[in-house]
Amino acid sequence: MPAYAQDEAPRPGRRRRNEDDGPLPDERPTDVLPAIQEAPLARRPGAAPSSPPQGSEEEYNEIFGDDAYDDYDEYDDYEDYEDYDDEDRAEPERIEDERPERQGPPPKKRKKKRALGWIAALTVLVLLAGGAYYGFTEIFGYDDYEGAGESDVLVEVQKGDSTSAIGNRLQAAGVVASGKAFVKAGEDNTAVSRLQQGYYVMKTKMSGASAVEKMLAPASKVGQVEIRPYTQFHDITQPDGKVTPGVYTLLSKASCADLNGTSTCVPVEELRKTIENADLAKLGVPSWAVEAATKAEHKDRRLEGLIAPGIYNIKPGWTAEELLTYVVKTSAERILNAGLSEQSKGEGKTPYETLVIASIIEREAVKADFGKISRVIYNRLDEKMRLEMDSTVNYVLDRPTLLTKPEEREKAGAYNTYKSVGLTPTPIAVPSAEAIQAALKPAAGEWLFFVKCEKNGLSCFAVTFDDHRKNRDDAVRRGVIR
Repeated sequence: MPAYAQDEAPRPGRRRRNEDDGPLPDERPTDVLPAIQEAPLARRPGAAPSSPPQGSEEEYNEIFGDDAYDDYDEYDDYEDYEDYDDEDRAEPERIEDERPERQGPPPKKRKKKRALGWIAALTVLVLLAGGAYYGFTEIFGYDDYEGAGESDVLVEVQKGDSTSAIGNRLQAAGVVASGKAFVKAGEDNTAVSRLQQGYYVMKTKMSGASAVEKMLAPASKVGQVEIRPYTQFHDITQPDGKVTPGVYTLLSKASCADLNGTSTCVPVEELRKTIENADLAKLGVPSWAVEAATKAEHKDRRLEGLIAPGIYNIKPGWTAEELLTYVVKTSAERILNAGLSEQSKGEGKTPYETLVIASIIEREAVKADFGKISRVIYNRLDEKMRLEMDSTVNYVLDRPTLLTKPEEREKAGAYNTYKSVGLTPTPIAVPSAEAIQAALKPAAGEWLFFVKCEKNGLSCFAVTFDDHRKNRDDAVRRGVIR
């Protein structure tokens, strides 16, 4: 059946065609609906067709009704739209929401994204500001003074400081106009990157180049002192008359600097009086050493052995008490790191007694023999034998560890181990970490005697006195001892 035929009753003016009528003009019989040609829309009664007339007037009217050809107007469709009522339109079909109902309270609004947005915006602004500042300094330069400076000022370089960090410290102290002035002046000088921690005497209002030059000058570095193992508090006079400075002298010298014509030196005598009268606990002495050190016969030697070896940076201008507090507290930490504490001590000994043994080991032997010397000391103490160490006799005489004379060994005194049994009242020198370890863990052996028998300082050890005498005689014969 043609596409324009409807199942409804024939409209007025239109005749229903019969099968016997035959095909329309130019219409080819077919068993299927046309595949390409669009079917014309059905025309409402009295309305003009929606497409222009095709074929002759008679043919058009025969199909669409009388006068259909004359009634056609291409704009009639637009006018006819007004004739449709709303009720003629199909009502929209409601599609049910098949999603499961949400359980619980409605979700809270997410404010986090908004906060993150603000943070991101601020970050961008900061980066832009930093970039603008960097670009400005790169393009337009940086602040810098002219000349070699004005008044003296002390600047501290701390461990791990970079060149930029040093420049910032100099700027904060008023030495340079900007940290970058120092960095730029020293960027081609490799020595700047090797500056050590400590105190430097600089001047205010220096150019970056002048600051670099002065900071690298050896005379600008002040306050640094190295205390070595074997050193004691008092100076030692050598056989040739040369004086080896003790801890007092070393600390006093390190305190010295000339700032704007004023000396910052703390005299030895002031350090000595401070130690004699100070509260040792407040100075930072370990708790296990306070009581024994306080009872020392010589008050100015109360800190003997409690100063650890190493480098110290003394700030010029400190008082005697400030200086000693810094040194003692730093030493207490180093002694602890060496392994000596209330919990770690020599077998059957207190921590302080272990420190005394370590100081004697330091003065009596070279490192290779530390463990054996420690064993000799422990064995003699266990046997209630006198230690008979020349180092203890010479300690109060402020002399190096050499052979002593008979008359010196006959003098009574707490440090004369030829006359007294047991350890000395205090340590007799600055012990190294190796000496402390030897005092904590002596070598295994039954030795009771030793004597220096090699020119490199090594000793020969013996269990019996006869063997010890043989070792001694052999050392004299070879010129090792006299």
